[in-house]
Amino acid sequence: MITDESLTELKAYFKDIQISEEDQHHPLGNSGRVTIFPKTEQEILTVLAYANTNGHSVFIMGGGTKRGFGGMLEKADILLTLAQYTGIVEHNPGDMTITVKAGTSFQEIQTYLARYKQKIPLDPYNPKHATIGGIVSANDSGPKRLGYGSARDNVIGLRMVYPDGTLIRSGGKVVKNVAGYDMNKLFIGAMGTLGVVSQVTIKLRPIAKYESILFVSFPERNVEEIRAFAAKVLDSMIEPITLEILNPSLAGNLTNNNQYILLISFEDVKSSVHYQEDFIKKIIPDKTTLRSLSQNEAKSFWDHFYHQQPNGLINVTTTEAVLKIGVVNLDAIKILQEAELIADACHVSIEAHGGLGTGICYLTIRGATEDILSAIQHMRKSAVKHGGYAVVKHLPFSLRKEINVWGEKTAAHFLFEGIKQKIDTNIILNKNRYVGGI
Repeated sequence: MITDESLTELKAYFKDIQISEEDQHHPLGNSGRVTIFPKTEQEILTVLAYANTNGHSVFIMGGGTKRGFGGMLEKADILLTLAQYTGIVEHNPGDMTITVKAGTSFQEIQTYLARYKQKIPLDPYNPKHATIGGIVSANDSGPKRLGYGSARDNVIGLRMVYPDGTLIRSGGKVVKNVAGYDMNKLFIGAMGTLGVVSQVTIKLRPIAKYESILFVSFPERNVEEIRAFAAKVLDSMIEPITLEILNPSLAGNLTNNNQYILLISFEDVKSSVHYQEDFIKKIIPDKTTLRSLSQNEAKSFWDHFYHQQPNGLINVTTTEAVLKIGVVNLDAIKILQEAELIADACHVSIEAHGGLGTGICYLTIRGATEDILSAIQHMRKSAVKHGGYAVVKHLPFSLRKEINVWGEKTAAHFLFEGIKQKIDTNIILNKNRYVGGI
């Protein structure tokens, strides 16, 4: 624990690195007695080595969008923020790979790549502020995961700083890298509990020549009809980037149409997109309505979509929660249907969407404190009933203390604990941020 005396010592030791003592009691927690802003990889190594030697706990933050995701401690001794550790390290347009520093925002990278007509095939929430390190650490993804895959599919190399200040490299800088164990996957999604992401090497894809979105509305809310139609799309030869079901509450917010809406998006050359659109138009069920958005309209919609979910940068004036549920792909329809019933029973509002090709659902829950906690518990039971899981992705710190945000431990939990103990012997890094209090 940092005392006033050790704080003076710490400031003297890091006299060339920016240090702040502000924001110790953020309503989302995951704060620090002091905040340190390294600008280089060597400074990250130095901070962690110092903390490990002196027994100081460390939390890690990028852009701050995931501040309400996990964590049972309000503050650590040190909040290590990578906000000033940014920039492109290396870009190989011909090999279609890029290496970037972990604190670089996702939007900054995409803007840079646009001049080469390339992009990172990921679609995180809050792309203007989410950093590539945070996206990788949380394995964050959105509705386009169906066509893009996740960080685990696209990251090919990492530079990691272990809690004792040791620098390691996993993967490589080329796509065809098959030597040894795929250590990348150990760190992706580990919520920063095993080390600080320093640099990320990720494979790219060309920016599509054309994109569009189709909204298929189901006014009679016939979930079996939605399921049958989605199965027909998935079994066909077309390749949508997104096949996402929106519940009436979210659909009303995004499209001014309070019905179940199936969102289908395409990215390809213009003729291919139109061919796939025509296929959808021929197989939509009776009594449904279809609306399309092309190119600029589609981009504007996605910009709105990726900023409608609560995150750690929004002023916490109302109680909000974000729940991530994973089930067998088409069971996402059942989750959204049961969410409507639970919203009524618990007196909360729930805006929800689910991937019918991935089974991953996101629910934004708003209401009174006790009602939100009750809704989370009911939705978790529903997920387990369907053979899935439920993870709380965003919740104020005071409420995270009252609910198990990760759900019950699995039989393999002892492996997680063993890996954490081996890598972080003194348990200083992002303590209690991951499953089972790791």
